Amino acid sequence: MKHINELLSLLELEQLEDNLFRGHSKSVGNSTVFGGQVLAQSLYAAMKTVPADRQVHSLHSYFILPGDLEIPIVFQVERIRDGGSFTTRRVKAIQKGEPIFFMSASFQLGQEGFDHQITMPNVSPPDWLVSWEDLAQKFGDMLPENIRKFLNLDRPIEFRPVELVNPALPTKSQPFRHIWMKAKGEMPSDPQMHQCVLAYSSDYNLLTTALLPHGAEASFGNVKIASLDHAMWFHRPFRMDEWLLYAIDSPSASNARGFTRGNIFTQDGHLVASVVQEGLIRPKNG
Repeated sequence: MKHINELLSLLELEQLEDNLFRGHSKSVGNSTVFGGQVLAQSLYAAMKTVPADRQVHSLHSYFILPGDLEIPIVFQVERIRDGGSFTTRRVKAIQKGEPIFFMSASFQLGQEGFDHQITMPNVSPPDWLVSWEDLAQKFGDMLPENIRKFLNLDRPIEFRPVELVNPALPTKSQPFRHIWMKAKGEMPSDPQMHQCVLAYSSDYNLLTTALLPHGAEASFGNVKIASLDHAMWFHRPFRMDEWLLYAIDSPSASNARGFTRGNIFTQDGHLVASVVQEGLIRPKNG
C-alpha cells in the first residue's frame, strides 16, 4: 500500500445487511492479519451504525485469534445503547465461524467542558529526521534480510523515528520512544476516516518499545510478539495527513507480557489521542 487511498479502500467495508459487514486483508509483512487493520475495520463497522453527529471517544478491544489473510473477515455489530449523549457499540470480527477479535466503542455528541492537557515532549521535528525506508538504505547490507524487508515494505503511513537506533546492533535502553507519523497522500475531510487511520497506525511501534530495555536478547527474530488488547481514547480533532508525534513508553514487562502506553500530539502540541496496549513478548527459545 504505497498510498493512503489503498488503505482507505481496505477500511471501507462491504455492508451485507443491517449490523453486518465484510472486509478483506492485506499483509504488512506478517503471515497473519495486522492487528491495526482489524481494529480500524471494526471501528469503521461500528461508525456505520451510529448517528453522524456522534464521534468516537474511546474503544477497548481484545485480539483473540490470529487472522487468516486469505479469507474475508465478517464484522457483526451489536447496538448496546443509544443514549442522550453517548452511544455504545460492540463489534465481533469473525473468520471460519469463530471470533478473532472483540471491540467495544463509545461515541459522544460534541459538548463543552473543562479543557487541559499535558505538554508535548520537546523532540526533533520530522523534517530533520529520516523515514524507515531511509534507514533501510542507510544501513543497507548491515541489516538482516528480515529487518531490511520490514523497513522497505510499502506502507500507507510514513514513520520517522526521533531516536535513531541501528536495528542490527540493538543495545539496552530506557523504554521510551518517539515517532512522527503521517499518511502518504491527502486524506478526505471526513473526521471518521482520520480516526480509523489513526487506529490503524497506533498498533505500530507499541510492543517493540517494551523490548528496548532487553537489548540483543529481545532483538528482532528472537522474540514471539503479539498484541493481546488495545485501548484508545480520542481527545481532540486532528488530520492524519499532517505530522503527528507518537510518544510511547513501557512501564512494565512481566510474565511474558509487555505493557505499553502512547500519547499522540499534533505538530503544534495538541494532545489528540492516547493509547494503551499489552501484548505477548516471549523469547522463542523460552
